[in-house]
Amino acid sequence: MPASAMRRPGGARRTGELGFWWRSLGGPPPARPPLPGPAEADVAIVGAGFTGLWTAYYLKRAQPSLRIVVLEREVAGFGASGRNGGWVSGFFSGPQRLYEGRGGQAGFAALRRAMFETVDEVGRFLTEHDVDADFVKGGHLSVALNEAQAFRLRDGVRRSRGHGLGEQDLRELSRAELEERLRVAGARIATYSPHVARVHPAKLLVGLAAAVERLGVMIHEDTPVSEIRPRAALTPAGIVRARWVVRATEGYTASLRGLRRALVPINSSMIITDPLSAGAWEEIGWAGSETVSDAALAYVYLQRTADGRGETARATIEGLHEKLVAMFPSAAQAEVDHAWSGVLGVPRDWCVSIVADPGAGLAWAGGYVGEGVAAANLAGRTLRDLMLGEPSSLTALPWVGRRPRRWEPEPIRWSAIRSVYSLYRRADRNERRGRRPSRLGGFADALSGRG
Repeated sequence: MPASAMRRPGGARRTGELGFWWRSLGGPPPARPPLPGPAEADVAIVGAGFTGLWTAYYLKRAQPSLRIVVLEREVAGFGASGRNGGWVSGFFSGPQRLYEGRGGQAGFAALRRAMFETVDEVGRFLTEHDVDADFVKGGHLSVALNEAQAFRLRDGVRRSRGHGLGEQDLRELSRAELEERLRVAGARIATYSPHVARVHPAKLLVGLAAAVERLGVMIHEDTPVSEIRPRAALTPAGIVRARWVVRATEGYTASLRGLRRALVPINSSMIITDPLSAGAWEEIGWAGSETVSDAALAYVYLQRTADGRGETARATIEGLHEKLVAMFPSAAQAEVDHAWSGVLGVPRDWCVSIVADPGAGLAWAGGYVGEGVAAANLAGRTLRDLMLGEPSSLTALPWVGRRPRRWEPEPIRWSAIRSVYSLYRRADRNERRGRRPSRLGGFADALSGRG
């Protein structure tokens, strides 16, 4: 979709277009100029989402003399960075055993702590630059809506104790304790972690892009990159040559030549309601602004926005609204104000990778599987250290240097993904009728690589 279509004034946009966050700001800022012609730089970053912008920010802060250009096909924040659910989560994707395979238990624990601290790092950036992005560190509630989900949550808490997480990191809440925070229809129990914040992602993006530009970084929009080569990025305006070229394209990586099977793009669909009445919020609670998810395999996630709306995500608008009302009956009268989709980047093993190859001058980070608002910040700081050749605690984290294998070719890949999510939905249906987690869920995890 051309950038001009995203800037239409007023009116709800269709699913798949830019979404509520940008509309609430009146649309993206005025368009930045495209790349005028061939260029040279110290660092060329492909993609002006969170990964690209955080990398530019931390590199330029560390070495102000660096010439850094950011090349964006659409507008800054067009992709998942501006379309997500607004969670700054200290948790990340991928099986723990794969990270431990590179760094052992100590390495995984260090990564987990670094991610927990990253939530506060994002908050510090907002304070330092006086950016009001509706940031509230209210933590996260995972709610069990049936006995199988309750079993899964309790088992998760039990296993977390063996992996070094204490009560201060993750704990079980009884139904009564949950209702003191939030009243969810049919809830059995919940778990709570403080290591998650809510944010308005478009406000964060605007503030971050402005901070990057004040440092002297050039952001060129409407500048597609067709191919990344060692120390070069190819654009219609000419080749950008640089000592380092950073790929920060996440769900759009498949559009680059030779990278079609690196990350699979998967849609995440979202709705947002009209603002709920004061009476509805009194019935629901949610004064702490926690982020919320259920404990299903094909789960939903929710945020209470700063202006009193309910927001969640799932595959279709009808299913989203049905699930929302099932959890919060008092929201039944609230109309769906907006619907949109974002594209996730999913690697074959569901683990994040951060790589910097000084021999080729190529670097990249991604594979966040929808949990990139905080992870991209840590990735940007890690890429800074790697590219500057400065070993640190970040460069020793076990997601550094990972090179996951590629996805299978089509149509095998698409068929397998559809089969996995079909199994998750069947497993969720089985769990609504039973008391134990469905074995189909474990089979789907193994098939997908998540297990």
